[in-house]
Amino acid sequence: MRNNNLLQISRATIALPGRRTRPASAIMALLLEASVASEIEPIAVRKNLTTPRVGQTANPSSQERNDLVPLLLIGASTLLVHMLAAGRYGFNRDELSIMEDARHLAWGYVAYPPLTPFFGRLALTLFGTSLVGFRFFSALVQAITVVLTGCMAKDMSGGRAAQVVAACASIPFSLGVGALMQYMTFDCFAWVLTAFFLVRLFKTSNPRYFLLVGASIGLGMLAKYTMLFFAAGVLAGLLFNDSRKYFRTIWPWLGLLISLLMVAPNFLWQVRHHFVTYDFLRFIHQRDVAEGLTRSFLPDQLEMTLLSFPLWIAGLYFCLRTREGRNFRTLAWMFLVTFGLFLVAKGRGYYLAPAYPMLYAAGGVWGERWLHALRSELAKPVRIAVAAALLLSILGAMAVALPLAPVHSAWFRLADRVNLTLRDEIGWQDLVSTFSQVRDSLPAESRAHLGILAENYGEVGAINLYGPSHGLPRAISGVNSSWERGYGDPPPQTLLIVGLPRAFVEANFNSCRLVAQNTNTFGIVNEETTERRDIFLCGPPKAGWQQFWRTFQYYA
Repeated sequence: MRNNNLLQISRATIALPGRRTRPASAIMALLLEASVASEIEPIAVRKNLTTPRVGQTANPSSQERNDLVPLLLIGASTLLVHMLAAGRYGFNRDELSIMEDARHLAWGYVAYPPLTPFFGRLALTLFGTSLVGFRFFSALVQAITVVLTGCMAKDMSGGRAAQVVAACASIPFSLGVGALMQYMTFDCFAWVLTAFFLVRLFKTSNPRYFLLVGASIGLGMLAKYTMLFFAAGVLAGLLFNDSRKYFRTIWPWLGLLISLLMVAPNFLWQVRHHFVTYDFLRFIHQRDVAEGLTRSFLPDQLEMTLLSFPLWIAGLYFCLRTREGRNFRTLAWMFLVTFGLFLVAKGRGYYLAPAYPMLYAAGGVWGERWLHALRSELAKPVRIAVAAALLLSILGAMAVALPLAPVHSAWFRLADRVNLTLRDEIGWQDLVSTFSQVRDSLPAESRAHLGILAENYGEVGAINLYGPSHGLPRAISGVNSSWERGYGDPPPQTLLIVGLPRAFVEANFNSCRLVAQNTNTFGIVNEETTERRDIFLCGPPKAGWQQFWRTFQYYA
């Protein structure tokens, strides 16, 4: 029996040949109604557990909505948890960088593509500088990611249990990555969205889904360039099995064209800036390798998936070895090829995390079928163990990924050892207050031409966020995209410098002296209270501003 070809976008139902349903629009119906003949037999549609009574007509649309309700509730729960926890500490260092770049919208930035600063600007426009508001879109797209994971299980003919298990397995990582406004959030969403549309493609044999696959890959490229690795996995996955038949149609090529058109403005930005992001990424990769951050790639995969690791292994088995999963064999190759590319390229462990939700979906389907084949007295303890493992993973992720622990508690100390970003959410307003106190102690002529030079993008973002309320000048820096914004006109003649080593400061600036050291009211030890705590008062650069700035660009 042929699978329903339902694509639910904004509650619209697209009519299929031979099905009497309400079309969402003539254009979308024309766009998505065709399919390619395939020698692969579509997998059987899951039979409804409840049979309509005599005289009743089964309503597929109603069944679709009923299956979606639990997934929507799960996704909404993650959004609620994020919003309740978001305001506990403060902005993270990376978020302050995103916020600073969001105030200077462009088609590209040194450290990342333009999508995340765009959402940062949207959040600033809608919610101002509210910490909770700034993190809203990050939490929202991760809630959608959880829902899409469950929907993939449904499209693989999984029942409600498979859908819920798959969605819940994706929650721990979504809680962590969605806790901050960061590019990894939107990167993860784009990977899962790409996999979702591919699953729809394999379910329906409808090649027009390649248009949406192309758009999803383009979106991912505007979030984080590691989407290139996943796109290579998609290409290899399609070529390694019967899915390569689709390349005889125009639709994959149109999807590729959509991706290229979406990425073109960012590519042109890179051309105009001499591919500065390549230099940045090369620097970051060399640093990661030198510091040993890439050596734990394999064990990191267990850390990323926690107690859900048997589920993604089952998903690989389902796609590679079972008759029911053969339509989705491409997903397994997508994962394996992407895994291999990151391993060879010495990528960080978390780079692969967005590839797991599609395997959670496949594993949920396999597990559901396996449990149905077991005797009830054996299946029950397995179901209990699965539920307990998922619950422990979710609670563990909440405990260390979200800013829930009271500062200085044993819980906080444990979370801080696991999640090093928590300490970077504390103390930024103290830093700005210290600058304000030093500024107030200066004579009027020094205050009139005062500038603040910060070494780190977190310091730049914090000073430019909280500084205006203290009457402080905007911070300047040579880090990443801040260098391009220059040193101001007229240039400052008196400088407060933070984060730079004493030797560098004394070698490059006139009349320098240490005037303060930064602390925070909580006594939390972080970068701003250790290696970047010294604040110097200096005159202008010895070589002059133009010469100094020409050689001051650096990456972090």
